[in-house]
Amino acid sequence: MNNNHSTERGVTHWSTIVVIILSVLVAVTGSLAIWSYMSYSEQKSDVDSRIALKVSEAEKLQAEKDEEKFAEREKEPNRKFVGPSDYGRVTFDYPKTWSVYESKDASSGGTYQAYFNPIIVPQVSSSQKFALRVTIEDKTIDRVLVNYATAVKKGDLKSSEISVAGVAGTRLDGAFSKDLRGSAVLFKIRDKTLTIRTDVETFKPDFDKLIKTVEFNQ
Repeated sequence: MNNNHSTERGVTHWSTIVVIILSVLVAVTGSLAIWSYMSYSEQKSDVDSRIALKVSEAEKLQAEKDEEKFAEREKEPNRKFVGPSDYGRVTFDYPKTWSVYESKDASSGGTYQAYFNPIIVPQVSSSQKFALRVTIEDKTIDRVLVNYATAVKKGDLKSSEISVAGVAGTRLDGAFSKDLRGSAVLFKIRDKTLTIRTDVETFKPDFDKLIKTVEFNQ
């Protein structure tokens, strides 16, 4: 009788141990499953975030490229600038999205000045930046170039030779002042000097295209 009770107690004891072990295994397995799922979710969320960021960056880059292409298309067809006949009648093509303002028309002699800028030409001042400025002075080119000699010597401006439509000139690239940095070309027109300049490096591509279209009627 005692043996039967001992046997039953032994079976019950081992059954309890087995149940405990199985419970622990189930708990551990469940914890591992939950941990694995959470880890997968975090990794998936991180990957999804990276993909979304890359897609957003690609869309932004494409939008910027499309905007640049649209802006370039909007500049076409170009308009033609025609300078005063008494000053050699200089002509060149410029973007149609630019406006022009003649500050001094030289109708009674003196210096001719014209300013160009996208949409609106701001008020003219010594520190104001323009997409393009055209000046025709009643001075020889040597006298005008003297004004840039110091900047060239210091290295603020780089001077080089240029030829457009068979007319030789001088090109300057760099800082014209503390606030103005761009490019300019100077040509001799009869006894006068023509200067075409951009004050902002952003407009150098437009400036370079424009210079190629310059024509003279000396």
